[in-house]
Order: sequence, then structure tokens, then C-alpha cells
Amino acid sequence: MHRLGHLVNGEWVAHSHPAVFEVGERIVAGVPGGDPSIFERMIECLEAPYYLLYVLHTPRGEAQPGRHQSPALSLSEVKGFLAQFGPFLSADARFDLWAHSPSDSGTVAWDRHNLLFAYGPLARFSTALRSLGFTTGNPSIPVPHEHHYRADFDGLAQDLMAALDWSFSPLRPEDQQ
Repeated sequence: MHRLGHLVNGEWVAHSHPAVFEVGERIVAGVPGGDPSIFERMIECLEAPYYLLYVLHTPRGEAQPGRHQSPALSLSEVKGFLAQFGPFLSADARFDLWAHSPSDSGTVAWDRHNLLFAYGPLARFSTALRSLGFTTGNPSIPVPHEHHYRADFDGLAQDLMAALDWSFSPLRPEDQQ
């Protein structure tokens, strides 16, 4: 299962970004296969506590569309969350997921297009990506493309919303699909 598809010879197929990233004022990287371990590795570059922001832009009944922010979390709590919900996170495009470390002023965002954006300690992020086999390149979103919102993950999406004591705020204009 995949969250992003693209057309190849008239058929919709899974899109997997190559393991490339570019550095400017921020890092932009593809997330090959929607692998949550890449997001986790970027979070490991930052100091705890962490705050997750689950930006639910396309709900399927599990909660209101909006920005759902976690309480302060330890690294083990973030890793547990990613392990528990990894299959959903990698295969459904109804959300974007952010992690923020106030002590590092660092933020990592994994969006619905399987792109990762990292702000803050760019040298640490670059080193971590290179250790994962990433090389310099320009990740891009295929045109045309499609997003997958999977009914078979609706239960896991409800569990995710119940897993933490999220605080809610409305979507911002840039969050809307």
C-alpha cells in the first residue's frame, strides 16, 4: 500500500521518491516508500522534549480536520507512536506529520506527498540522511499524481487520535488540500 501514486503508461502505480535531498534554508528530501523510519531518524537529530503536530486535512470520520498537537513527548514515546502507527502513516495521505524540538528550534515535517522538510540543525540532518544512503538531488512530486485515503485504515486513524491528549486548532490556509 502507498499514499501517493502517479501515472505510468496510463496506469496508476505507487510512487516512491529516490533517496535524495537538497539543502538551502531548509532540507527537502524524498521519503522512499513512505518509510516512517526516515522521519524517526530526523527526529533523533533533535533534543527532547518533542511535540508532534498531526495536521488532519482529509478526515474520514476519525476527528475534525485541524491541527492536533501532542503534549511534550520523550524520544521513546515518539518511537513508540511511530512503531504503533507506522503502517497507517506510510500508506495514507489524509494528514501531514510534524515534529518540533523547542530546545533545538528544530522542526521536521513529513507531508502527504512523502516529502520531508527539516528546519534547524541542517548539518545534523544532512549527516543523518547521508548515513541512510541519501545523496544530493532534487526531490519532486510527480505530475499528475493521486493521494490514497484508505478505508481499511479508518480504525487505526481513530486509534491514533485516541493515543495522545491532542490539543486542537483549526487548519491554516496552507494546510488545506
